[in-house]
Amino acid sequence: MPSDKNAIVVLGAGVVGLTTALHLLETGRYDVTIIAETLPTDPKTITYTSQWAGAHHVSLSGKDVRQQKMDKATFDKFWELSAPGGLAENCFLRLPQTEYYMEESSDPHFAYPEFCEVSKDLLPEKIHSAVSFKTVTIDIPVYLNWLLSTFQSKGGSVVRGTVQHISQIVEGGPGIFQDQKRISIKPDAVIVAVGLGARSLGGVEDKTMYPIRGQTVVVRAPWVRFGRTINSTVTGLWTYIIPRRSGDVILGGIHQSDDWYPIARSDDTRDILERAFSLCPELAPPGTRDPTIEDVLPLVIEEGCGHRPGRKDGIRLETEWFEEVKGGRKIPIVHNYGHGGYGYQSSWGSAELALGLLDEALERGP
Repeated sequence: MPSDKNAIVVLGAGVVGLTTALHLLETGRYDVTIIAETLPTDPKTITYTSQWAGAHHVSLSGKDVRQQKMDKATFDKFWELSAPGGLAENCFLRLPQTEYYMEESSDPHFAYPEFCEVSKDLLPEKIHSAVSFKTVTIDIPVYLNWLLSTFQSKGGSVVRGTVQHISQIVEGGPGIFQDQKRISIKPDAVIVAVGLGARSLGGVEDKTMYPIRGQTVVVRAPWVRFGRTINSTVTGLWTYIIPRRSGDVILGGIHQSDDWYPIARSDDTRDILERAFSLCPELAPPGTRDPTIEDVLPLVIEEGCGHRPGRKDGIRLETEWFEEVKGGRKIPIVHNYGHGGYGYQSSWGSAELALGLLDEALERGP
């Protein structure tokens, strides 16, 4: 039976695509279908960046007002979901976080509970300042699958397919990937949330997109129940300790622009381990006498890397109109990509902005 709701296609099933699709569906105004080549249930691959994230919510928005709003909206949602008895409590770990800065910082922490500045006499050597607060870390495999299963349980559709050009979806709809003989419902709008794929997707081909290679090391250290990060704007490096609810701890990080190398580099792994142990010697098993990095090596369970979807002009959140090749029908294409390393921490906020753009486009027309 035909629906009286607008049919929306979301391209991409990373954290931004999944969050946006779920957010649109929960309005009750749209029938939403995700089309993606890779899903959270698939084995890890370099082309699916969301699986390689840490991740924690620590805003690095500086003086960017739009980014601040997205980060705050997302944190508020995470705090709600992670509450005892919350809908996704098992996806998150609430914990104390300490941020160390080697230089003066303007990063806002207005959204975080129990925020305070660390006393100068407690700062380690070479640290300019530090703050502490409560935040959440995210158990990535669990959370991505929660987003997907929640989307499907609420009536959302998921289609596996490789989209070469926007025109394929505008003309043929999701059904072209299911049954070529089937008459498919054409979408009333398309949301582009394909991350780095926007660089090559026909009809978008955004050459301002570039990879920011990141690498992490996962250790099994369930006794670590606090987060720490040390940032340097001079070196561009930051070191982080991100415990997950599962007991795994993510160590990082690396920030290598325009680097397409697809697997972990051994020298990066060693560098990460050395920096992480220096920041957090508590990684060694409790009771270890005079712990060294050698005590941490047996705890390593995974090394991996991902390509963050960087964009020279920042996140693209805007609408353009696409004309169907045959028939001349015009539909809005809402872009929501280019989040760099901020995909998780701005996911719900950017989904809300994408929803606003979609509502406006469908109401006003081309």
